[in-house]
Amino acid sequence: MNDYPWKELLVDKAVNYLIEENGELIIVQNVPARVNPETGEQLISPNTVRQLRELVRERKSPSRVVETPVYEFSDQIRRSY
Repeated sequence: MNDYPWKELLVDKAVNYLIEENGELIIVQNVPARVNPETGEQLISPNTVRQLRELVRERKSPSRVVETPVYEFSDQIRRSY
């Protein structure tokens, strides 16, 4: 018997996976995942996670490099009061 009043739906989707390694943000695109379209929760298989770790460990040349802004959440909170 299902104790939950809802049905959880997961769909196959390619997502961006973010990894912070030694203070460096690494983005891996097109990672296969199961995604809940209602909540956005992403489930990635253990095998895929192992492959992601190996990809980061190998340090091959990335397909591209991006520059991105960084914000401190605590700074944004102080401004809202």
